[in-house]
Amino acid sequence: MFAVYAEKFSADDPLSGLVVGERPDPEVPEGWATVTVKAASLNHHDLWSLRGVGLKEEQLPMILGCDAAGVDEDGNEVLIHAVISDPSWRGDETEDPRRSLLSERYQGTFAERVAVPRKNLVPKPASLSFEEASCLPTAWLTAYRMLYVQGALKPGQSVLVQGAGGGVATALITLARAGGLHVSATSRDEAKRARALEIGAHAAYQTGERLPGRVDAVMETVGAATWNHSLRSLRPGGTMVISGATSGPNPESTELNRVFFLQLRIIGSTMGTSTELGRLVSFLDATGTRPLVDRTLPMSDARDGFAAMNDGDVFGKIVFTS
Repeated sequence: MFAVYAEKFSADDPLSGLVVGERPDPEVPEGWATVTVKAASLNHHDLWSLRGVGLKEEQLPMILGCDAAGVDEDGNEVLIHAVISDPSWRGDETEDPRRSLLSERYQGTFAERVAVPRKNLVPKPASLSFEEASCLPTAWLTAYRMLYVQGALKPGQSVLVQGAGGGVATALITLARAGGLHVSATSRDEAKRARALEIGAHAAYQTGERLPGRVDAVMETVGAATWNHSLRSLRPGGTMVISGATSGPNPESTELNRVFFLQLRIIGSTMGTSTELGRLVSFLDATGTRPLVDRTLPMSDARDGFAAMNDGDVFGKIVFTS
């Protein structure tokens, strides 16, 4: 079958290990299902995989891709929840120490067909296109959990989204506005600040710029470069939810005095559960909110999408179609 996969690793030139070609059909264990992929979306995770993060040489070649929407063996239109927990695990899948993601231990979604546990299939409503639905399982689910599960935010509260532009950040802005929050965003890029306002932010600021008032919560995916600004932007008792550190994991100053004196809460967040993915789908279906798609490409042109993400030339999600 046609697939997009990692053949080797390179930290400096990740695209050198990317192959667009043929791979064997997926093996389907008992309790799993085969989904014919209609659309799949690109994540930074896929670029990190090409750099060798989360994968070992002996796992290659590995079909990339965590997210997809398609049709199962019974003709049902479905989304795929990408977190694969141990069969014996009960409860929140993200807390299973033996959990994995598609394209880590198991072959991914950038292919004609993908095999997944049946419990990982979530019905796709008719109101969402396959392209829109394919954006949800990683970036949008991560944003939903950050805001409404780990952050426990309520309508009328204020939130700052650091680093507007990427898939998670644009999802955070859109979902926060749809949920009745007052939304601020930051970016170093003037054009991205303008786009943030277009998709729902009430205000947008230069990265590191002092805000006119402190916020109830900060959604942090940038890491070291914005860490101190995030802490200084919080009101006393405020919450920072962190789900990534694209600029690096080790800030020069942790400002622990500020954390304990102002009683700030710092909460980690990773992906989300299949139940939360179902709630996110229902949220979009009820509100008419839709994912922001930067561009749609045929899967045969996947290299162009990877190159755009590698260059930072993205606002929203890149989607591949079969």
